[in-house]
Amino acid sequence: MTAKWNPEKQRRESEFLRDLDRRPWRERLRGYYQLTGPAWMQSAMTLGAGSAAASVVAGAFYGYTLLWVQPVAMLLGVCMMAALANITLTKGERAYLVFKRELHPSVAFLWALATIVSTVIWHFGQYALLGGAVWDLANVAGIENRDGSRGVETLVRFAGGALILAINIALTWNYGSKPAGIRAYETFLRWMIRVTMAAFLVVVLVQMFKGRLDFGAIFKGFFTFQIPDRPGALTTVLGAIGAAVGINMTFLYPYSLLAKGWGPAHKGLARFDLVLSLLVPYVILTSLIIVGMAATVHQPPFGTVLGPEVTTANLKPIQAAQSLAGVLGTSLGRIVFDLGFIGMACGAISAHMVCCGFTVCEMLGLEYTPARYRLFTLTPAIGLLGVMIPNPLWLPILASAVAFTMLPIAYLAFLILNNKRSYLGDAVGRGWRRTAFNTILVVALGMAVVGASIRIKTGVVDKLWPPAPAAAAR
Repeated sequence: MTAKWNPEKQRRESEFLRDLDRRPWRERLRGYYQLTGPAWMQSAMTLGAGSAAASVVAGAFYGYTLLWVQPVAMLLGVCMMAALANITLTKGERAYLVFKRELHPSVAFLWALATIVSTVIWHFGQYALLGGAVWDLANVAGIENRDGSRGVETLVRFAGGALILAINIALTWNYGSKPAGIRAYETFLRWMIRVTMAAFLVVVLVQMFKGRLDFGAIFKGFFTFQIPDRPGALTTVLGAIGAAVGINMTFLYPYSLLAKGWGPAHKGLARFDLVLSLLVPYVILTSLIIVGMAATVHQPPFGTVLGPEVTTANLKPIQAAQSLAGVLGTSLGRIVFDLGFIGMACGAISAHMVCCGFTVCEMLGLEYTPARYRLFTLTPAIGLLGVMIPNPLWLPILASAVAFTMLPIAYLAFLILNNKRSYLGDAVGRGWRRTAFNTILVVALGMAVVGASIRIKTGVVDKLWPPAPAAAAR
């Protein structure tokens, strides 16, 4: 894909960036903003069903208390992605081949395998979120099941899922064809994320104008790093911090850099892109959902207006949307939240498809061609069944076992490669900056180990071997 770029255009862009790096920071920011791109795809991938569910639960049950968790979690993830960008942009090599040669073929293979397995399985969750939002919108429009059957619901859910799949096929296939297709796809992601943020912002602004926001509690939630005194709260926090970045994000990111034709001169731009296009949208969007839930659904000390039968384990994002019927009028609150959830799911679905298009080619050792890329983007399309069918028990268990086991290993590989002078040369850095950055990477690695352990315990061990009732009571 890099070969498709005009070499002369890339040379001029590199010279522009080198000149930009010598200018005042305000001029650099303006220049960088015009060229952002790859991190928007990472933002779309992480702002999906998982982020929606986690943010809804955090706001509904803990109020504003956990607002600090998502920024800290993604900041650590962005630092690790910055290390991966340094590795990729210094040499311009495909990440899978680097892992295979510089570390071990088994590490590269497991990295790709974990990416594919987790992407396909998590695809079900995106369509489940999408199907619930589409059906809730249909309910608002007066469409309901008749005679006790679910025929109408099935039709509406699958029609909505098929429409989104068709749109995403067109978008992702454009991404694999030419530079103009890449720009069009990245523009789509930018606006999808912006529209999604606007949807949730509407709910928060209405609550603010009604005087229902506690700004003191919001400020405290961001800056006091408080963990609620409630069983399971610490586990929830550590799990979120350790697993904000998915294994599939780490595999896709270096290929999206190469697809843009970026090289050593783009390192400063890549760091700016990660902050502006990944960290900022992620923090804003998850914070808006948490604040919206805290202001409407949360009922102190640790309950919700949804009733005692709803717990942190079974609360669905669509239940949260349905609870907002009175926020913006009879139905507008539900419509706004549903559209926001549809936007989140749509962006994640397209990013998953792009990810599989690259990953399967690499894992099978196939030379990249547009035809193969397009074929392999359809790998996770079976997730369309998620609009109606909940994930079978073994699917999330398999995803947790493979993906969360591999994530700390991938982080360790990034840390090693980013400090391997025999490979990167002077790009490993020197002095206090290298020490400070490595310290952050070690913290991110440690949190990934903790987060993976928690996720495997709750997602694999506890589901395969549930604790005895007596033990659970104690």
